[in-house]
Amino acid sequence: MQKLTALVVLLLASAARADPGLVEVASPHDVKETVARLEAALARADVTVAAKIDHAAAAAKVGEQLPSTVLLVFGNPKLGTPLMRCAPSAGIDLPLKALVRDDGKGHVTLTYSDPAWIAARHGAKGCDEVVKKMSGALRAFAAAATAP
Repeated sequence: MQKLTALVVLLLASAARADPGLVEVASPHDVKETVARLEAALARADVTVAAKIDHAAAAAKVGEQLPSTVLLVFGNPKLGTPLMRCAPSAGIDLPLKALVRDDGKGHVTLTYSDPAWIAARHGAKGCDEVVKKMSGALRAFAAAATAP
């Protein structure tokens, strides 16, 4: 019975970590290179980087340790504004963000929120075209950042 209980707890914990609103892409590069490649892809697309937050550096400043973890906040009002007109509360999820992190074992991932999930979360109606464009752009940026 204890083994069954442990298995159920393990399965529930795994399911709790799986989030259909997040897209995670493995990168063959370290965090620094993945972030640099993402920034270059954003610049080529004329997307503004509003902030770059180095979580590991911030942790180090207070004597804590964290594997390399960088958050980029970026956007383009040509896409974000129409989504916010459909659902003003989507502004809490905009500008978009990408988290590039090392899991501490040398595996690097790039994670971002799925625009379709953002739209659904905020009840956006009539924004299918902008969500499609946003999704395609994010897929392209992630692919550029994580390509071998």
